Amino acid sequence: MPTSSEKTFFNLHITGLGYLNRIREVTPRKGESFLACDIAALNGPSDAPEYRRFDVRVSGTEAQHLIRRCSEAVEADKKVLIGFRLGDLWTDTFTYTKGERAGQPGISLKARLLFVQWIKVDGEMVYKAEPKSTESSGEAASPDASDASAEPAPDIPDDAETTVSA
Repeated sequence: MPTSSEKTFFNLHITGLGYLNRIREVTPRKGESFLACDIAALNGPSDAPEYRRFDVRVSGTEAQHLIRRCSEAVEADKKVLIGFRLGDLWTDTFTYTKGERAGQPGISLKARLLFVQWIKVDGEMVYKAEPKSTESSGEAASPDASDASAEPAPDIPDDAETTVSA
């Protein structure tokens, strides 16, 4: 039986759309600093959506560049809505230190922001990822390839910018 030194992985990806918040550089006690942000993802019916908040580490050069470009808009309290793909979901428990929940346990959903499909600022499309062409190599992409353009863009409610606030 042949042996392979190539590692294989099982990937769990989350795709959706949500509002970008709290873009920041995080400097841990150990290790290198990294770019992070919060995403208030929309969930449920478009006429009464709920939020699922994700605290994400921005992975990849392109995603980091795009999120940094959104910093000014987020700081100016503009509504920055993105189509995204997250990976490596995990939970982190903590204890509230302030407010009426001080001393109570809390849970944070953490993930890695892998890909930004599109960005809207105050309802105006400012970025849309270009589909990657597989014609240049002459081969079709494998079904498990991490080709971001192979996924359809999530549905964007027409009134998302006006009826939902993050």
